Amino acid sequence: MNTTEKKSDLVRICVIDGQGGGIGSAVIKKLKGLFGETVEIIALGTNAIATAQMLKAKANRGASGENAIVQTSKQVNIIIGTVSIILAHSMMGEVTPKIAEAVAGSPAKKLLIPLTQENVEIVGLPSTPLPHLIDALIEEHLKGKIPCVKPTRT
Repeated sequence: MNTTEKKSDLVRICVIDGQGGGIGSAVIKKLKGLFGETVEIIALGTNAIATAQMLKAKANRGASGENAIVQTSKQVNIIIGTVSIILAHSMMGEVTPKIAEAVAGSPAKKLLIPLTQENVEIVGLPSTPLPHLIDALIEEHLKGKIPCVKPTRT
């Protein structure tokens, strides 16, 4: 980023995941590969293990737990996660009703991957492998649509 741009001018993308953080980590790796440091990626885990895995995938910042998710979801431009992040008691109970409400009620654009481990089925969607879903998320909903700060060459 050049010296005239502030970090606050960057698009803030929040990736929310739970359990082992594998889906969130895969999303963050793809985002970093495409956008580098032209976006700020915030990893929010329902638990510390998920957050740690997403930080290893090179998220800019991370936090864990209900309050972190509730507060941060109000302050970002885009929220990415599975459908489970808007379903209370999903992810084996890791998504609390407050988390589900905060994410669903956030003014941020929500890009939800249609995967659940719950007794929820999204009718009409073909069964698509996770890597293809992540590619579609980025290609169809982010690439070319995020006003990124252009890094300057020295």
